[in-house]
Amino acid sequence: MYDIEKLIPHRGRMKLVGDIIEIDDDRCVTASIVSNEWPLRADGYVDAIILIELTAQTAGVHFGWDEMKRGKENAGTVGWLVGIKNAMLYRDRIAVGSNIVISIEDRKSDDTYAEIIGTARVESEVIGEIMLQVFRPETTHQQGAPS
Repeated sequence: MYDIEKLIPHRGRMKLVGDIIEIDDDRCVTASIVSNEWPLRADGYVDAIILIELTAQTAGVHFGWDEMKRGKENAGTVGWLVGIKNAMLYRDRIAVGSNIVISIEDRKSDDTYAEIIGTARVESEVIGEIMLQVFRPETTHQQGAPS
């Protein structure tokens, strides 16, 4: 399908997204197996706050895919400023070995700003609902706006 490392800048322990399950113009679904190598891990679990980063990386996969589709030369190589508008985490921690599925949808988006709604699941259980605001300042700068 797609090489995730061509869609997001994350590498090593910080590349949390494992597989792309579905991707189209409005939605992206990824799956990740919680690893002992992940940050925020202790005693066989990761802190549920990792769901915010997984949602952000899934949004990054979606943005990188869109940039690649539009022929952008450096697709997936630049990070963004991300704000957490709302995060409801329904577990305190998630066991190593769990398969987390993140689905995101663009609620509204343009070249420099997006609002993303993400849902995190382990099996059929919703374990988190996250809303992110994403600002891509390099797009503003490339269009000749004051820096």
